[in-house]
Amino acid sequence: MATQMFEGRGHAAIYQKYRFAPGKELQQTILTYFQEKRTSPAELVVDVGCGSGQGTRFLAEHFKKVVGTDISEAQIQEARETPSTPNVSYLVCPAEELPFKDASVDILTSFTAAHWFDIERFMREANRVLKPGGCVAISTYTVDMSVHYGNCSEKLTKVFRECWDLLLKYSHRRIKFVMEDYREIFEALPFPDKKRITDIFDNIPMTVASVVGYMESASPYQVFKKNDPEAAKSILQETEKRMLEIMGVSSPETPVEFWVRHVCLLAYK
Repeated sequence: MATQMFEGRGHAAIYQKYRFAPGKELQQTILTYFQEKRTSPAELVVDVGCGSGQGTRFLAEHFKKVVGTDISEAQIQEARETPSTPNVSYLVCPAEELPFKDASVDILTSFTAAHWFDIERFMREANRVLKPGGCVAISTYTVDMSVHYGNCSEKLTKVFRECWDLLLKYSHRRIKFVMEDYREIFEALPFPDKKRITDIFDNIPMTVASVVGYMESASPYQVFKKNDPEAAKSILQETEKRMLEIMGVSSPETPVEFWVRHVCLLAYK
């Protein structure tokens, strides 16, 4: 069974507020691959481990019918409450037990979620539901992140990474899949026509508050918070304060650029 994180309604609400949608470079990489491989329009796209639906809504802009699935009822509730187009729906189910018929899915995706799955069982299920000629796109953003603003980007990134490194001490062991650029997940993909891209860089428009909020949404922070609520709250407050001082501004809503590196696994059945 998948590792169950992001379960509480409070955590799901933070996730919905601060997690960003796939960036333009990642979007383009995925869409270009689908266009190259597919000869007919996709009838059904399934986004597994969809969380609060950031990736699912991106897919809905390009495909006829998109279904987001997640093991967390709280996450699916957040997704359903977020405005989206009529071609999107959501289901609560494990990644390893998808409620779709054999060979019924044209495209299967997963954004920053596959490291929580039971990889072997999920791959069997992906192979079962995917049509011949179907495509898979599994991606994650990595811990290779930086914050950019004026001429103080280096100092801002240093402060961000000090906080992030502290939080990573509370990581679940499955974060190793991310740290290794999804190599093991790529090797488990049961389709010989596949590739792994590790150098997709995206510039995500954020604010200081949303950078700090992103850290709050991360599973290691939630573990830290459970262990020591006051220390967890304090580290985020201190990080925000330091960033504002470096920038010479007072508002946490000051825009910054958040640079992230994605890894993307693409496969064709």
